Parts: sequence; C-alpha cells; structure tokens
Amino acid sequence: MRFFIWALIFFTISNNVFSQKPDTLVGVQNSLYENTDSAAGKTNISSPFNENARIHFSTYFILLGSDMKQQITAPFHQTGKEWIHIGMYGASVAALSIIADEPVQRYASRLHDSSNFVSGISGYATSFGGRYELYTLAALGGYSFISNNKKLQTTTLLATQAYITSGIIESIAKYITGRQRPLYYDPNNPEPEPTFHGLLYSVGHNSYNHKISTSFPSGHTTVAFAVAAVFAEQYKNTWVPAVAYSAASLVGVSRITENKHWTTDVVVGATLGWLCGKQVVNNYHRYTKNKSASKGGTMSFNLNYNGNNFEPGFIYTFRK
Repeated sequence: MRFFIWALIFFTISNNVFSQKPDTLVGVQNSLYENTDSAAGKTNISSPFNENARIHFSTYFILLGSDMKQQITAPFHQTGKEWIHIGMYGASVAALSIIADEPVQRYASRLHDSSNFVSGISGYATSFGGRYELYTLAALGGYSFISNNKKLQTTTLLATQAYITSGIIESIAKYITGRQRPLYYDPNNPEPEPTFHGLLYSVGHNSYNHKISTSFPSGHTTVAFAVAAVFAEQYKNTWVPAVAYSAASLVGVSRITENKHWTTDVVVGATLGWLCGKQVVNNYHRYTKNKSASKGGTMSFNLNYNGNNFEPGFIYTFRK
C-alpha cells in the first residue's frame, strides 16, 4: 500500500513535469537569507496559475535539494539578532518544559483513559499525522491529475517536499537530543521523566517490550505543520489555512493524549514544521519570480511595401 502511494505521488510529478524543459534558474534559490519574500513579511505571488509556476521534473529535485541544504545550514548563517530571538525561543521552551511537560502528560493520560470520545478522536488524529497524511497527499495528487488542476498539482508536490525535508530535520534532531518518551518503561523508575540523554542514547522499550524511538521533537507534528504551512501559503485568503492548521494542531494534541510525546516535543515540532513549510513555499515562489523575469520578448522581421519602396521593419513583442 505504501509503495502504491509513493508511486502515485511520483506519477503526479511525472505528469506535471516530464514534458517540460529543465530550468537553470532554480539553482540560485536562497529563501532563508534574503529579505524579498514572505519570510520577511512580504506577500507571495497570488496571481492566477500559469506556465511559469509549473514545476519541471528536474527542478522538483533541485528545489528539494536546495530546500534541504538551506534548512540544514541555517544555523551557520544566522545574524546576531536572529540568535537572540533563537535564544529567547529556547528559553521559553525550556521554561514550558519545566512548567507543563509532566503535569500535562499526567492529565492527558488520565483523560485518554477515562473518555472513549477523547481516545477515539485521539487515535484517529494521531494516525492522520503519520501514514494517513501520505494517503491524503496521494489522493490530492490523484485528484489534481484527474481534474487537471495545475495549482493543486504543484501545491501537492511542494507539500511532499516539505514532508520530506521536515522529516529528515526532525529525525536528525531526535538523534542528537535523545529525549526519553513518556511511554518509556523503566522498571527501576516507573514515573516517566522528560529527560534528554544526548547523542549516544540508546532507544528503549515500552511496557509491551516494543522498541521505541526518541522523543524530541514530535515527528507527526512536524510533518503535519510542514504540509499545513504549504497549503496555507498557497491558498491564502480562503478557508484552507484555518482547516490546515486546525488539522495539524489536532495531530499535535493527539501525540500528547496518546502518551507518545511531551508538550514541548509538540510545540517545537510545530515550529520546525511551520518553518520548513514556509521555506519550501518561499523557495518555490522565488523560482517562479526568477523564471518570469527571465522571459524576454520576441523579435520578428517584416517587409512592407510602401508606394514604390520596400521598407524593412522589426517588431518586438513584450511578454508579461
């Protein structure tokens, strides 16, 4: 089934781009460090979809590589002011961890065990943030192909880029931080602790002796917000942002009620996913702007007969 989903996504990519020529402009993308896009409060392109906005087969993967490079190298390109903001955010998360992680975990566990409604919604939502999200993207890709909705095709492709890049980033973060999950079972200390064990931490097992991964940040939440950010940016001024972010938030909350993550795992995952999704869209919009700017006019030659004389003429047609 998973093979079918990825095959459908790839088919959507192929349909959208195989007939197009590669575009070298995509190699100059740098959406994290320039102040000419929506990351700096500017508005992205909102004009009707046109050929300049289509993603070519080659540029899909070049954009994907550009996204990944920018996201991974971002810490090496921050300004002093940006590091102050990052420090403030880190201090806020640390304070939230002390205040909320354990109390919220205990409350959410009791609520999940005592309410069939909460446990039912939580179980469905947490699945939607994992493999069901792939199903949704595959369904949207299939629908966009059948309906020939080019903008939805492109948005779905961008969402897969955000899903991939944010998933890689959060996996790296999990490996580095080695945080213990709330469902980790330690016979010597039955009370779960939101402890960071660091790089060499070996994953443990739950009470059913199932192997579990590390906790920080929440992967489900990260990819859910990454995809939500893409759709929200592509369909501004519609009902889509509200639905997308509401669904992503529900996924995040479910990771707490399912006892899979601490509160700060979800908060940081949501932030990371949102940033990755915004970066992917900004990179794409710069690509379309550069491509549009490169479209020159066309020159044509004609010969007119005026009286007894032939008069050569040139016509230059500007492209909008």
